Order: sequence, then C-alpha cells, then structure tokens
Amino acid sequence: MTAAADLHGPLLEQTGAFRGNALLLTGPARVGKLDVARAVAAQHNCTGARGMYGEACGTCPSCRALAAGAHPDLLLVEPRATTSTGKAARRKLIPIGAVLSGRDKAREYETHVFEFLEVRPTFTRRVVIVQGAEYLGPEAANALLKLVEEPPHGALFVFLAEDLRAVLPTIVSRSARLSVTPVSDPAVERALLRAGQAPDAELVAFAAGRAGVLGDPEPVRAALQDARELTNALGESLLGALEAAEALEKRFDPAWHPETLRFTWRDQPPHVRARADSALTALQEALEAYASPSLSFQVFALALRDAFGHA
Repeated sequence: MTAAADLHGPLLEQTGAFRGNALLLTGPARVGKLDVARAVAAQHNCTGARGMYGEACGTCPSCRALAAGAHPDLLLVEPRATTSTGKAARRKLIPIGAVLSGRDKAREYETHVFEFLEVRPTFTRRVVIVQGAEYLGPEAANALLKLVEEPPHGALFVFLAEDLRAVLPTIVSRSARLSVTPVSDPAVERALLRAGQAPDAELVAFAAGRAGVLGDPEPVRAALQDARELTNALGESLLGALEAAEALEKRFDPAWHPETLRFTWRDQPPHVRARADSALTALQEALEAYASPSLSFQVFALALRDAFGHA
C-alpha cells in the first residue's frame, strides 16, 4: 500500500473509478492534495495490479517514472514564484503564459499546457495538475475551458484549491469535486514511521492531520526549534531578543516559519496571540515589499516583546 492510499484510501477508490475530464480537490493547506493528485495520475497510467483502494501498483514502468519525478505524461502547473527580474512574486498568479507558449513572453514556464496536450500520451493518459486553482487568472482559466471540455487524447485535469469560493465558477462547474481532509494523529505517526522518521509529539501536533507536512519533516522541526528560541529570548533581554531575531532572519523560510511561530504561541492568551500575529503579518508585508530584512526583523522583535509584555 502506498502512503497516499494509507492516508486517503477511500478517496482513491473514487478517483480510480473516475472517467471524466476534470477533478477539483479541495482542502486545507498541506493536507496532502498534491500527493493525492500524483496518486491519481499514477492510477490513470498504471499497467500493474491495483491495490486494495484501487491505488497504482508502484512497480510498473509508469509508476517507476512517476516515483523518479520524470513521468512524460504529467505536467504540474503552479503560480509563478518569481518575477521576470528574479524577485519573489508579490502576488500569486497562474497567468495565460502558463497555458499558451505564445503568451509567455518572459519565458516563465518551461512547458505550456496547450503544447503539452498536443502530444499523445506515452503511457495511457496525460494528466495536468493545477496547483492553486484559485490563482488562475481569468485569461488563463478561459483558455483552459476548451481543453477541459474536450481534452486532447482524453487528458485529465486535476485542479487543487484551498478555498472553493476563490476558484472561478467556470472551472468549478466543469469539475467533479472531492474533499481532501486531515487524517488522524495515529495515521500521521504511521506515515512518519514508514518514512524512517521517529514521530514526536510536537511534530504530530503541528501537522494536525495534514499529510503534506510529512514530506520533508526536518525543515519543519528546524523551524519549530527556531520559533521556540525566538519566543524564549523575548523575555530574557532586549539584546537577546534582537540577537534571536537576527539569527531567525538568516534562516527564515516563509514556507514554514510563520506557521511554526503561530503554533508556538498557541497557548498564549488571545490578546497576546492577536498582537503577536499582527507583528508577524507586518514582518511578512515588509519582506514582500523588499524592505531591509535586518531592520524588519529588529522591528519584529521589538513588536513581539511589546506583545508579550516584555517592553
């Protein structure tokens, strides 16, 4: 049994039997939607014996190509992470250029949906996973509609979204909707053990049933440690808080540190959490506006000391 089948087996029973053109998987951030989508792509191209939930065999040529990250019939489309100048994008967006090569003037995407689907599948079915369907621009979504309604060579679209309300109605109406929900803590512990990781109570609590946290747990553990160190330093001294903020600046990962900081503050009184959260939001906005990181983290440390009553 694969990890996705162990965590989301009943869902894969439904996706394995799906014969339509488009699926829309919704669920919280890091709940495992992308893992489920890849399992769906594996199902629809597998030539081996299926598992208990209809999951792919894991050993046929198609499954081996998928495991190696080199499947010729799978395309992942995501919001652009950087601008044409190389800076981090301030606003998430999947532009028309992701769909049509002729509209990708800055060459932000190596492979484009239209051109990808013009090619016949190497195995059984070409699959396009759209990670962040709520970030599809109107132009991009409209360009996809014809493909979704009449996909070349029977291709399958798998749209992923955290907020169904933010997805354009034209995409929602053409997709079969399924929810990817958090799993139990024991299931998280089993997944960690299968991956050769020793489960610990803090990591399991932080995951809160979200399988997507488990893909690479070491950065999560490191971010949790950083969050604890900064929070503990706030009450020691002003100098200690500034030094801890400087250390955090050097290691800051926007994918993990904001969430681990909020998790570390979870037992604080509501008014403290609210003020600390406002300070963290201000830090993120400053970094997105390309303000001085050093100064931004110093201001953050001062605001946190004030929030925690140490000013």
